[in-house]
Amino acid sequence: MGYNIVLIEPEIPMNTGNIGRLSLASGSKLHLVKPFGFDIDDSRVKRAGLDYWKHISLHIYESIEEFYTINSDKKMVYLSSHANKDYCSIEFEDELFLVFGKESTGLPNSIISENPDTLYKIPIYSDHIRSLNLANSVSIVVYEGLRAIKK
Repeated sequence: MGYNIVLIEPEIPMNTGNIGRLSLASGSKLHLVKPFGFDIDDSRVKRAGLDYWKHISLHIYESIEEFYTINSDKKMVYLSSHANKDYCSIEFEDELFLVFGKESTGLPNSIISENPDTLYKIPIYSDHIRSLNLANSVSIVVYEGLRAIKK
């Protein structure tokens, strides 16, 4: 049981480290798509992932194009604040690719416009914030998926 957690152009090393730790805890694989906003060997990535980083199933891609070329036959869902559907309505299944955008701007507009049927959001119930932290968002979706599969 597990998912494929995809981070498109992550910018904050501590988020990536925490998501790496989460991927290991949830039995998931971590896919990172360049360019990054940090060096993958950054001590902040390692510190957030603790000594677990060496055990993470990690896949790194040089570009979005390379990611899609290698994973073209995989089932993917996309998480964005621009979606209309709630993440709880995702049809979760083992090995599903959960694709998240970068911290500052989210997913590229091209991905959003090309995937309206597989675009989901985590609802926010306050007008005082624009978005959730990326590591928190990944945690919410991954563990909802694990709960849904265990039913």
